[in-house]
Amino acid sequence: MQNKSRRNFLKSSLLASSLLFVPKFLHAADTSSSLKKLADSNGRRLVVVQLGGGNDGLNTVIPFRNDLYYQARPGISLPPAKLFTLEKDLAFNPAMEGLKKLFDEGQVGIFNSVGYPNPDRSHFRSMDIWHTGSDATDYLSTGWLGRYLDSNCATCATSFNGIEVDDTLSLAMKGHTKKGLALVDPKKLYRAASDPLYQQLPHKKSTGSELDYLYKTVIETTSSAEYLYQKAKIYRSTVEYPNTEFSRNLKTTAELICSGVDSRVFYLSLSGFDTHANQIGQQGRLLGDVSNGLHAFVQDLKSKDQFKDTLIMVFSEFGRRVKQNASNGTDHGTANNLFLLGGSLKKQGVLNEAPDLQTLDEGDLQHQLDFRSVYATILDNWLQADADTILGKKFGRLAGLV
Repeated sequence: MQNKSRRNFLKSSLLASSLLFVPKFLHAADTSSSLKKLADSNGRRLVVVQLGGGNDGLNTVIPFRNDLYYQARPGISLPPAKLFTLEKDLAFNPAMEGLKKLFDEGQVGIFNSVGYPNPDRSHFRSMDIWHTGSDATDYLSTGWLGRYLDSNCATCATSFNGIEVDDTLSLAMKGHTKKGLALVDPKKLYRAASDPLYQQLPHKKSTGSELDYLYKTVIETTSSAEYLYQKAKIYRSTVEYPNTEFSRNLKTTAELICSGVDSRVFYLSLSGFDTHANQIGQQGRLLGDVSNGLHAFVQDLKSKDQFKDTLIMVFSEFGRRVKQNASNGTDHGTANNLFLLGGSLKKQGVLNEAPDLQTLDEGDLQHQLDFRSVYATILDNWLQADADTILGKKFGRLAGLV
């Protein structure tokens, strides 16, 4: 019995550790004054979608009138007749019908050749750079969205924290003093936090010990989980999503937004884009999931008039090399495309020049746009935050975008 009790306590401790950073705005002790601070905000939210593994941008937004594209990729180039044409001699991958519909409705903006100086071709390091907003030579322990959470309302009783629909929290969502909350299902979170073991934890004055901190955290988490669970029941989506894990996570996100959960940032990810071999089929399936899932997500938000206050950013840690490899795939590259979707985009369509396939850097695309200019524009103009402080230096803004 002792071993069983110990296992149960360790199980509770592990769960509690995953819930240490429940946003304060989820606590049941919210007051009317803190809710007023929420009402006084601009009400906008950001949804970030991470494509893990390094999505091949040249087979996502295809320069289909450029002979250099076909010369570099004789085995994996996509024929023009199958593509969804856009503008500036570019076209979407044939799997991206859902995003093409949104593009035609003026709700998509595309940036080509987005990257940073001295690019790193390691998945882990490049993703860290994107997560933290750092230079390639700097190593930071906090993410750009976590630092946004730190600065946005540090003294408010209710802070505008973020939710990541996943089992673990990304570095992007970790700040110095505030962190987002990772969850897959509000109902499962509530059930876990309602475990009788939590109810038996002692209510005692703080001693400053680590165990005491654990007790305090679990007790606070109980009311937080209940808030999310009760909120999530307000809206149940009837929109048809693809039957994939990523699209189910998008549906959960839509239900949280449409139920009125007071989060300013939502984060999702889809992995599998490391296409070193047999790329066409694998990438097509993944892009279809992204495209059709996002189309359903947008329809869901529109049904509750929430899309106008939502900005979606889709990125990957790097693109692929221009030339295909011997396995009908592509190897790690540098600059890539980045998508913005929103009901209030002031600029739509293809927002800069097509990738330059003539002037390469050792076989890789040169970046036209620093990704931190996109971050700075979103922070300043959409979330109304101090981008220079959050990013640690000044980057150019993209005028008239949001």
